[in-house]
This record gives sequence, C-alpha cells and structure tokens, in this order.
Amino acid sequence: MSQPLHRRTVLQCIVAAAASTALGCHDEESPVEEGQAYFPQSVASGEPREGSVVLWTRAVDPEHPRSDVVLTLQVAMDADFTLLVVQLRGLRVPSEHDHTLKVKVTNLAPRTDYYYRFLVEKKGRRLASRTGRTRTAPAAGAGVPVRFVVANCQDFRGRYYNTWQHLLQLDEDLDFILFIGDYIYEADSSAVPSPDPARNVSFTDPGSAMPRDLGGGRTELVAHSLSNYRDLYRTYRSDLFLQQVHERYPFILTWDDHEFSDDCWDAHATYTNGRADELEPGRRRNAELAFFEYQPIDVTDAPPGAIDVRNVPRYPDTRIWRDFVFGGHLRLFVADYRTHRPDHLIPEDAYPATVAMDAVVLGSLGLSGAFASDTFAYVDIGEFPAQQAVLQGAYVQLAVAAGLTAAEAAKRASEAVKGNLALAYVNPVLVGAAQPGAGPIDPAGRPRGLAFVHLGKTELFTRVGSRYVVIKDTFDVYAAWRYGTSGHAAEDALGEAQEAALLESAKGPQTWKVVASSVSPTSMIWDLSNKPDVEPPSVRNRYYYSVDQWDGFPDKRRELLTTLRDLTQGHALFVAGDIHASFASVELGVPALTAPAISSTAVREEAGTEVEAAGFPPGTAVYRYVVTEMEATFREANPGIAFVDTDGHGFTVVEVGPEEARASYHLLPSVHVREDFAGRPEELAALFTRRDFRIQPGTPATIDGP
Repeated sequence: MSQPLHRRTVLQCIVAAAASTALGCHDEESPVEEGQAYFPQSVASGEPREGSVVLWTRAVDPEHPRSDVVLTLQVAMDADFTLLVVQLRGLRVPSEHDHTLKVKVTNLAPRTDYYYRFLVEKKGRRLASRTGRTRTAPAAGAGVPVRFVVANCQDFRGRYYNTWQHLLQLDEDLDFILFIGDYIYEADSSAVPSPDPARNVSFTDPGSAMPRDLGGGRTELVAHSLSNYRDLYRTYRSDLFLQQVHERYPFILTWDDHEFSDDCWDAHATYTNGRADELEPGRRRNAELAFFEYQPIDVTDAPPGAIDVRNVPRYPDTRIWRDFVFGGHLRLFVADYRTHRPDHLIPEDAYPATVAMDAVVLGSLGLSGAFASDTFAYVDIGEFPAQQAVLQGAYVQLAVAAGLTAAEAAKRASEAVKGNLALAYVNPVLVGAAQPGAGPIDPAGRPRGLAFVHLGKTELFTRVGSRYVVIKDTFDVYAAWRYGTSGHAAEDALGEAQEAALLESAKGPQTWKVVASSVSPTSMIWDLSNKPDVEPPSVRNRYYYSVDQWDGFPDKRRELLTTLRDLTQGHALFVAGDIHASFASVELGVPALTAPAISSTAVREEAGTEVEAAGFPPGTAVYRYVVTEMEATFREANPGIAFVDTDGHGFTVVEVGPEEARASYHLLPSVHVREDFAGRPEELAALFTRRDFRIQPGTPATIDGP
C-alpha cells in the first residue's frame, strides 16, 4: 500500500558523507510502493545511544545487480511516515561493499521509538524497503528500567530459527538486543547437507574457500576470502525471522570466534591443532570487513551520515570494544575476547611428556611436597639413548597418522623428544613398544615435575587436553606460574587498553555495570575425583570442561572479577554466551548470566560426542557423570551455580533497575532445532519453558529463583 508524504511533516536534513549536497524537502512526492525485491536482506538498526542510531540495509537492483544503487532514507515518528524527522537523499550504496549501506542518524530524542525505511527510485516509482523500528537510549541519569535480550550462536546449517520466531511471538518491549557472538559460522554445509535446501550454506566461489578435514573421511569448506564471508552473511540474513527481529529491535553486537575461525585467538585459527602454522592475517581482515559491512555497528564514533567502512580499522589495529549508557541504571561495556588474547596455555601440539615445570621451579614455589609421588617423576631422556630412539619412533608413527609427512614428523620428533620427559607418559610407551634394551625407567630417586600429561594432554595434535577437558588442579598451578613469569601476559585476554577502558567504565555512576563477554566466566568443572566407580582410576580428577573460555585464564579471571566487584560495590553483572548452555551463577561475588544458543548444537550433545570418542560410551560411569548427569555434576563442583540447562536453545531477557536485576530464560529443547515451526506458531509456543531469576547486588551478589 502506498504511504504518501504530507506537507505538515517535520523535516530535518543532514549531510551524508557519501552525498555531495544536502537535499531539502519536496512538497509533491510520488506514492511509495513495496520494493522488497531491491532489499533482499531487509533493514536493521544498531548502536542505540541517547541521540543517535545506526541504520543499515543492503540494496541491489535485480536488473543491474553489479551496479551501485542510490537511496533515500526516511526516519519518522510514526509507522505511516507522516511525521518525518529525517529525509536523506543521494545515499550511494557501493557495489564494492556488497551493496551494503550504514547511516548514522543523530540529533534524535532520548528513549524514543523511530520508524525508518529506505527508498529507491525506479522509472518514476518510489520503491520501499520494509519498515524498521528502532529506539534510542534513555537520557543519561534517567531513572527508568532498561530491558534487553542476550542472544548468541545461531548456526544456520540444517537448523531453524525457532528461537527468533518465539521472541517475535512474545513481542517483548525491549530497548535492544545484545548479540554477543557467533552470528555466523564460518563453514558451509558440505559435511552434513540439510534435507531442506533452504537451510544449506554454500559459497559462490568455492575455489577461494579452504577445505577443512573433519576426520573420518569428512571434509567441509570454511570461509577464507572476502567473498566467502559475505556469502555467509547474505545467507544467514535471508532468514525471515532474523530479518523481522532486526526490523523490530536495535542490535548491539560483538563477535566471538566463528565470525572468523573456531576457537581463534588474535589472527590464528586452530583447525589443525598444531600440525601447521595457522596465522592468517589476510583471512582475519576479510572476516572483519564482512562483519563491518553487514552489521549496524559503529566502532569509530563516526560522524553523521553514511559510514565508510574503509575507515574502520582492521587487524592488527582492530578495536570493537565500546561502552553504552542507558539512563541512570545501566552502563554496558561490550568486550572483545578474541582479537587481543594470547594463545591457549597448553599448545595443541605439545608433546605430553615434556616437563613444563621442573623440580627447581616447583621447589621455588614451595610445591615439591604436593608433587612428590612417582607419578611426577621425570628424567633427562638424553641419558637413555635407547629409550629416546623408541620414543622418537613412536612420535613419528603418531604424527604421520595425524597427517604429517614422514620428513616433517621426523623433524618434529627430534625437536620434541628430548630434555626432561615425564615417566608417566614415557614408560607406558616403552612398555607398549617392548623393545629389547629399551624398557621402562625406574622412577625411584628421579626428580619430580609437572609435564603436559599431568595437565590432561595425552595425545599429539588434539584440542582435548589443550582447549578442552584439562585437569583443573595441575592446570591452575601451571597457569599461575605462567601468569607470574610472563608479567601477566600469558592470560592478558583483553589487552591493556581494553582492560583499562573496562575498569574506567565500571567507575561510572550508573546503578549496574554490565559486561558483555562473548565467553562465559562461569566456572564449568567436572569433579570425578571422588567417584570410585570411575575407571580407570587415572581419570579420577577434577576437569575444566573448556579452557577456551575464561576458565582458561584463571588468574586474570579472578583478578578481573574481584576488581569489578569492588569497584562497583557489588553492582557488576556479566552476560555471556558461546558454550551452548544456560547458566546463572555467582563467581567470586559477581553474578554471571550465560544465555543459551539460538540454534547451535547443545553442549550436552557436543560433550557426549567427545566423551564417546575418548573411549567412554553410554553405560560407563564417566559418560553418566559428564553427559547424562552433566547439570548435577557442574552444580556439585561449583556451588555458585544457581541454574544450569545444558540442552535448551533460546534467549535470555534481562531487566536492570534501581534495586535489582531480573533475568528470564526462554528455552526450547534441542531436539526441535531441526524442525520448521514457521507454520505452527502455537505448537512452538507450547514447547518453550521459562525460568525467572532475581539478581540482588552486594558483596557477594545473590541470584534467587522466582
């Protein structure tokens, strides 16, 4: 239906950086017609501040898909566009940026809903995008509650956005949606194609993508070129429910790993688990540019008008952390956990026998008595040349089986199998080899130290024992030593400048200081140390499930949480994602809310796959504790956990006010993620459950049920 403009409109014109002149109002305009074909990814808004927002669209002329398109932006107080506040003409949408456009609109009123649309003129007709609605932040100091959704991890491949559909059903009155990472996943659908072609992901230029070996004869393609990453955003934003959520609410976004590469750090990927050097700065820059093109984000405090993404710093100068003020009750710091962090503390290619902390180091720390048993004995393997040769041969066999060439495996074996090696790893290998003259070495009288095998690293080139499932107690010792000897650099997850900005933000006068972290600060521990039915006995330890998140930097985590707790006098709150599970916990006095995934594989399913691959199938005690009874196991090991759900998908609604914060978890069982409920909204609504919690500030803060 056409939406005519009226003479009585209130019109404020601003000059766009991309336009050569400011254009005024016109009394007579042709009717506005529906033109969604020109806007295949619809519209979006983001970065809501007291007087400004960023508006986004992608515009393509179907008849000339490689040409630039010129648009008009309208912003109004009403959905009929009879009360215009902005009409900005001559906005050129550059094809060089995949036909995307971002416009920063300023001089808006605080805590006000605005409606916006983009128009393209074609053969005398004015064709419009769908209408978006956005909202500015409350004025600084305004004593109003602030309400927002925390969302993350929306894998598209073979899955449906039932979670977004349900949010639209609820029609929540929200100030914004906080999306804290994994907006896209970097892989295509070639490994596991969906039976629904509409839920497959493919690359228009597969030759520029990178093959990834998944093992078991399976491969997939992962994004490498700018074209690849743009394909992902175009595909994900083709979903109608995701489009509608963007049309209805402004977004505040950060990235996690999959916007670039799984479990990344700095510009390093981790696909090969140490078999190859995966420093990929060009790929990182491609991923960042596509993110900046497709997201309504402003990380440079751009002037009013069209935002030129060419001016946005990219790796190695990336800076996307920023903070927001919403009235008198919310100061929001949006962190970047991936760009500035160091490598995981245990290398994926670490030789398990290598002693990381020798007897001298343990003695200097006063820990010799804690590691006095034969389990921690080590030798200088150079004193045992026959055994060293057997170990090097075993290393070569394992490395070749992992995909290295014989020459590369031999080179690595000579570099790794030397110096101080732990007998806890060495002797089982020697026994298995059963070579004459190269038997096991007696641990009696040998020095004691901590090797990677004592931290849970039992194999070469694996993420288990490196990024996942590490032995907590020995890992904590190793991490603390590395933290101290590196001048804290080994755990500097945020980087000096970002951490300083976070702590400065925490000093603000607002009631609540909310930190948006893509990964969770909730400590997730499997305690098998007191389980006599767990076999073999060597597995009876306490484990961190994931040290890709804050558990992997335990000293920095403790330092940061306690500092924030004290700076804010108990009014700090973390919100997080990434782990594909829901948690509400208090960590060192600071409440932490971890939101479930929109559609990605639930953590219980992921852990089940890993545990079975490690040789503990259903029916074993290990499988029961860490998969079947995962939630109880997490809560037993971390008494700060008030709520955990390891199966559901969904989102978390958070409201902060003068006295308390509230959180509502909306959850859908993971079994339904591959079902399309687009035509069954009532059935979908009935499948969701809701859990409500109250967060009381203090030292420590508390989390209570309804």
